[in-house]
This record gives sequence, structure tokens and C-alpha cells, in this order.
Amino acid sequence: MSTRVVVLGAGPAGLGAALGLARRGIPVDVLERGEAVGGNAGSFEIAGVRADYGSHRLHPATDPEIFAEIRGLLGADLLERPRHGRIHLLGRFVHFPLRPLDLLLRMPPAFALGVGFDLATKPLPKPPARGPETFASVLERGLGRTICRDFYFPYARKMWGLEPEAISATQAYKRVSAGSIGKMIKRLLPGGAGTGAATAKGTFFYPRRGFGQICEAYAEAAVAAGARLHLGTTAAAVRRDGGSFVVRAEGGAAGAPPRELEAEHVWSTIPNGVLARLLDPAAPPHVLDAARSLELRSMILVYLVLDTDRFTEYDAHYFPGEAIPFTRLSEPKNYAAQGEPRGRTVLCAELPCAPTDAVWSMDDAGLGALVADGLARAGLPVGCDVLSVATRRLPAAYPIYREGYEAHFAALDGFLEGIDGLESFGRQGLFAHDNTHHALFMARAAVDCLRDDGSFDAARWREYRAVFETHVVED
Repeated sequence: MSTRVVVLGAGPAGLGAALGLARRGIPVDVLERGEAVGGNAGSFEIAGVRADYGSHRLHPATDPEIFAEIRGLLGADLLERPRHGRIHLLGRFVHFPLRPLDLLLRMPPAFALGVGFDLATKPLPKPPARGPETFASVLERGLGRTICRDFYFPYARKMWGLEPEAISATQAYKRVSAGSIGKMIKRLLPGGAGTGAATAKGTFFYPRRGFGQICEAYAEAAVAAGARLHLGTTAAAVRRDGGSFVVRAEGGAAGAPPRELEAEHVWSTIPNGVLARLLDPAAPPHVLDAARSLELRSMILVYLVLDTDRFTEYDAHYFPGEAIPFTRLSEPKNYAAQGEPRGRTVLCAELPCAPTDAVWSMDDAGLGALVADGLARAGLPVGCDVLSVATRRLPAAYPIYREGYEAHFAALDGFLEGIDGLESFGRQGLFAHDNTHHALFMARAAVDCLRDDGSFDAARWREYRAVFETHVVED
């Protein structure tokens, strides 16, 4: 085949596509602005501990073919682990995933009474909804006032920086897999967890050397199959030149001059708004306006290095309450059952914010103190020395589904779809809430749509896009 593909971004979607293309003998170049692969799904080392960019898991709901590919790449390094987390709910800790006996013993009484009342009154007639549906109206109708008031709504305010009534109803369908009390109860029953036949209750899969080992394995296999990976390299422009593209690449080796890569196809997994601004000829003004209207939530990850073997036995803690500044706390050593290094562990606190918030410019020491104070207020005081604090700032952690965002996305996505040979997919490329296994599924779908004659099967891709719309985030 004479066709060439340039892939923008070396996260799960970009690397999955690169491996699939290289295995078919299709020349592919992958441009990644970072110095390592994986993006937000990568891993790195802090004080001898492999840490992730927040809490990541490979879920049993992963498509069987994707799971088999990951298993083939990682072998015995892909561990099956029990889920063992907690939710801090009204001053008490409740196990997550939910367990019937634990709920009976630990659920706050006021919360239990409220949920019982909501369940008892659910069959009663409700007044008709006023105005369009929102995240708030969808969840309150399905889950009741108590669960929304005490868990989902405060969590949403922290996560996305918006009132629940200002968030699109799409957020409820994409982000909350148990959208009704009935579904929640069903998950408490034996064999009732998850959303698919492949889902195992209370387990997840995790690589021995951190979640980023998945992307590292894809990158290694792709390069071995013939893909060319350009780290520290940014796509500065994407120019349409007749029936092909010219991608201007900047960076790479120290002092390397900008270079141009020619390809018949450009597959982008970078933010779709960024892609629109790279295009030559330029996108029309209304498309650029739509791109600017799509918002991304930023996040600061605060890592505390502690002078102890283990902080708690739990892999993750969830904090919906607005009195605690972070949404989730994870302990990487517990994800992979690591025993080393002895006498040291790392905590990762996730702090959603905007770059305009005061915390964004706070120094590491201040952020470490903020996290330690929050833990103390939650009843989890740090009872050992904090050896050091490190931070990572993610400018584009999550898409924000503000009410009305759909029109902006449709304008941008429709324009990009209309450019023959250009495909945008993955979390950033489709402005989607998804898991790593969803991104890898998108990559496999794109490779499947590239015909042997070098043309792209647009009709089949539309069918896959319909499948992507059904993806719901697994927590």
C-alpha cells in the first residue's frame, strides 16, 4: 500500500491506531509533544514509586479483542486486582464498590432515610419538567433527591465547576452508569455489577509497572512493527495539498529544524479545537468560534511522598463533599500490590480547577498543605512525615458539557468530518468522556475503516461513531 498516515498524539487512541496500521504494513508517523507516551494515561516515577496521572484502571468491560491485545502485550504483568475503595459520605466512609452489609452498617442514617423516602415516593406522579432536561433533572428523576443532593451534585460542582442545572443532560447519560435507584440496587446483588456480560464484580486489571505500561507496550510494539514515533514533537500546521496533507512538525532532537511530513491521511487524537486552529486553509470563523466555546476542565495532581509503607489499605477514596477540595485520593502501591520501596508510599490527590483559580498558581508546598488539611478534616490525618510534595498540572483533563455545548461540538465536528482524509477521535478528538479501553476501541475502528486501496470507509466509520455514542464511563 502506498498510502501514509500521520497520527497526532501518542495517548491510547494514537498508539492503538499506530500499532494497527504498522501491523498492516502501512507507513505511519506519530507526533507527540511530550517526552513520554501515554498522555494523561501515562506513568512516571516519584521517589521510587511508579505513579499515574490520577486514578486509572483497566475495566473488565473492555472489548474482548482489545483486552486480548493488551494481555498479549503485557502478559503476566497485567494483574487482576480486587476493587477496594471508599466514599466519604456525610462524615462516614462507605465501601466502593457498594457492598450490602457495609451499607447496612456504615450508611449515614439521614442518608438512608432520605433514600428510603425517595424510593417509596418514586411511583407518585411528578409535576411536568420545566424547560429542557439537564444533568440535574435527569439524575434527580432517576436517583432521587437524596443521592443527588448528598453525592452527585456536590461532586459535579467540584468536578466541572458548574451548578448541576447548568450541565447538559448528556453528562448524566455519559458519566453516570447507574442512572436509577433500580440499577444501583441491582449492582448490589450477586452478579449484578457493571454494564456488560464481560464485567466482573469488584475487580479490575492493572499493569505491574503502573497504568502507563499499557501505552508503553503499545508504543514499543508499534515501533517494532515499523511505526515511527517522534517524541517532543509538535504539529505546528496541517496543510491540505491537493489529495494529500503536509504536516509541519517542530521539535524532536535538540536543534532539529522544522520538517514537513507528507501523508494521505491525518488521524488526530489531540483536542479537536486545537486541530481546527492548525488547519491550512484556515477553518471558517464560525467553526473557530465553536472551538473556542468548547471548554476543558483542568486538574492539579498533588503527590505526597510519605515516610511509611502504606497510608491505608484502600486503593482510592472519593470525596464528594465540597468542604474537601479534592475529588479523589489514590495510593499507587495499592493498585499494583507493590511492596517496594519499603518505608515509603505516595498519595495522589486530584484537584479539579480552572487555570484562573488561585490554586493553579499555588506552589507545591502550599498544595501539599491543602491536601494534608483536607485529609485531616476527612478523618484521615497524615500521621507520618511528608518527605516531599510533587505536582502535575493537566490543562485539559475533562471536557465540560455545559448546557448547549452540543451545538458548538456539532459545528466543529461536522466541519472536521467534511475534510477527506482527516479523522479526529479519542477522548480529546471527540470531546468525549471515556475510558482507555474506549479510546483503544476507537483506534481499532479507524484502522478497520482504512481500506487496502488507501481509501477510508466513511459509511462504516459513521456506524462506529454510533457505537462510540453508547460508551458510558466506568468508574
